[in-house]
Amino acid sequence: MDLQFLGTSSGVPTKARNVSATAVIEASGKAWYLVDCGEGTQHQLLRTPLSVRDLRAIFITHVHGDHCFGLPGLLASAGMSGRSEPLELILPDALQAWVLQSLAVSDTHLPYELCLHALETLGTWSCASMKVSTVELSHRVPSYGYVFDELDPEPRLDTDRLLADGVPRGPLWGELARGQGVTHEGRLILASDYQRASRPGHRVIVCGDNDRPELLASVAKGADVLVHEATFTEPVLAGARTSYGHSTAAAVARFAQAAGVPNLVLTHFSARYQNNPQRSPCIGDVREEAAAQYDGRLVLAGDLCRYRLGRDGGLVELAEL
Repeated sequence: MDLQFLGTSSGVPTKARNVSATAVIEASGKAWYLVDCGEGTQHQLLRTPLSVRDLRAIFITHVHGDHCFGLPGLLASAGMSGRSEPLELILPDALQAWVLQSLAVSDTHLPYELCLHALETLGTWSCASMKVSTVELSHRVPSYGYVFDELDPEPRLDTDRLLADGVPRGPLWGELARGQGVTHEGRLILASDYQRASRPGHRVIVCGDNDRPELLASVAKGADVLVHEATFTEPVLAGARTSYGHSTAAAVARFAQAAGVPNLVLTHFSARYQNNPQRSPCIGDVREEAAAQYDGRLVLAGDLCRYRLGRDGGLVELAEL
């Protein structure tokens, strides 16, 4: 799986960072899922190879605007780009009427079916290649994380079974490898019956806003990647009147270390953190604070950066595509 960050700022955009949006991309490199859709997300997509036609589902973590204000525009643009396949939209129940009203009052008619699901009662959502479940977090409003579990990743043909069942080598195997059913000696042969995962499925957790990382304990065991907000560092939080329901880099890193998560990606940084190390506070402070608590693979997400979770479970940044 790949992760591409379309927005890594909290609350408001900056010149270098847009507000929250994260793409989870299947190992095939085509089908993908969007977690949160802050204002301007569709503009960020124009700077990536991702197509709204290949978008399988959108998952919104909570009602705050920096996580959802980009939805109506993205949905409208998807229609104008020629999308015709139904689109799954999982979001808080309170946002459903807002989305539909935004489309209605702007006289926006989608040429595809919009399938809405209430986040609070979702349980799990799945398709042929991915299962997504939820975990409740702690914020000023109800907030959730999404747990992405690969199903039958990178399938390969079970050639021994094909031979045992009398399916000869040749064009039929090629069709089955492409996921298409074939007919042989009068019987229908389904590709799904002869494809097997070539490796264990990966688990990636992408969180909404959360001030209690320990709430992820039940799903973090066995996770390959945790994507979590690190809005503050501890010195900045100490000088603030309140945490506003957010975590510090240190708190998230301590949890990831204790849970044994091998890859930790921090995002959703306060706009006060500058890229210039000569100014304080700077984004380097976030890295330094987290690194003091965590000895796994630590990533501070940047806008438009894309990371690949390899077969060995390591997360590496890709060169610009």
